[in-house]
Amino acid sequence: MWLLNQRNSRHGAGFGYNLDNFDLDFYYKRYCEALIPIDDAVGRTMKHLEKNGELDNTIFLYMADNGFQFGDHGLIDKRTAYEASMRVPMIIRYPQSFKGGTVIEDVVANIDVAPTLLEAAGLEKPEQMHGDSFWKILHGEKIPWREVLLYEYFWECNYPHTPTTHAVRGKRYKFIRYHGIWDTDELYDIIDDPEEKHNLINKPEHKERIKKMRDQIFEILHSTDGKSVPMLEDRGRQFYNRDIKGSKQGEFPEYFFDKMEPVKK
Repeated sequence: MWLLNQRNSRHGAGFGYNLDNFDLDFYYKRYCEALIPIDDAVGRTMKHLEKNGELDNTIFLYMADNGFQFGDHGLIDKRTAYEASMRVPMIIRYPQSFKGGTVIEDVVANIDVAPTLLEAAGLEKPEQMHGDSFWKILHGEKIPWREVLLYEYFWECNYPHTPTTHAVRGKRYKFIRYHGIWDTDELYDIIDDPEEKHNLINKPEHKERIKKMRDQIFEILHSTDGKSVPMLEDRGRQFYNRDIKGSKQGEFPEYFFDKMEPVKK
């Protein structure tokens, strides 16, 4: 329901940035144009390293800090746990150490970058640092690795249309839990349903999986001292506006109206 409502908001494809004449296709093209200087800079850097004979002796890691939704799920933002938002590209080049074209299927995250580069330099990661090194995985070694990755987003006063969100993503399934909002949680099979269009949260056959993944959220939060929701100070303008001619308010999920089972002790 919150997702349907957000489509008519500052971060919705139908009322992007609260502009009456917002054009998603034009916006996407301009966004890509803004990234051209990054490509140019990467090219110049690689040429400089090659000219000085250091290209193959340099670990080159290329990645983004977040994904982005260009109309995916009807949104134009990055503050969700959907694949277009939480997944980022990551390319590593170091031909003297591992073969090019290698694809890592394990769930790797931005918190793993620093530990990986530290291990590559022959250093231990600090005890307080989250994340793990995937340096050995790059070399084809089998090591103990995480089953799921925790995603977190905390509600901001400026953007009241996006709730606090916690999610765990594994190789196949993703469970999304919303905090402080009267709405449904979500479960997706990201192999069979990569665009996350079919919410499995109310399917009986996934009951045990949902419980396990819900528990995993809190296990990770407990292990990383992340049990508290931060209370950020209200700063700046609040973008609560909706387009009166835009999409209407979302309705509650149908199963919310099912006859409730008796409460048991």
